[in-house]
Amino acid sequence: MNATESLQSTLAAEHAAIFLYGDAGAHSSQSSEPALFSTIASLYRTHRARRDQLHLLLADRGATPVAAQPAYDLPAPLATPAAVRAQAQRIERRCAEVYAALVAHTDGTDRAWAISALSEAAQARILLGGRAETFPGAPELSS
Repeated sequence: MNATESLQSTLAAEHAAIFLYGDAGAHSSQSSEPALFSTIASLYRTHRARRDQLHLLLADRGATPVAAQPAYDLPAPLATPAAVRAQAQRIERRCAEVYAALVAHTDGTDRAWAISALSEAAQARILLGGRAETFPGAPELSS
């Protein structure tokens, strides 16, 4: 995979993350779980900003950014705050995986940006109650 293909894969993952965070936000309550609601809203905005940045990176390379799918498969209904947190952890785990791959396929400022996004995804998982990992986004290296 070359850098442009990896950027496209990362953009596709960000499209999915935005869709899934929209669903998570719809299933969280600002009044009964204000901290969770705030975290989900903040992560939604973060992923939108990353999507926009990826569009620019791809356009700078002369590539047409991959479009979002019309819809994405949703997990089981998010009926509890714990289910919302678990879904958000899965989103951040998946994004960490694509950002780790992006680190491997880029260099210079693109790599620095991917490292920052990978670090932020790992921190978000911890904020959401997940465990710290030795190699975020690359669990195969932990064995």
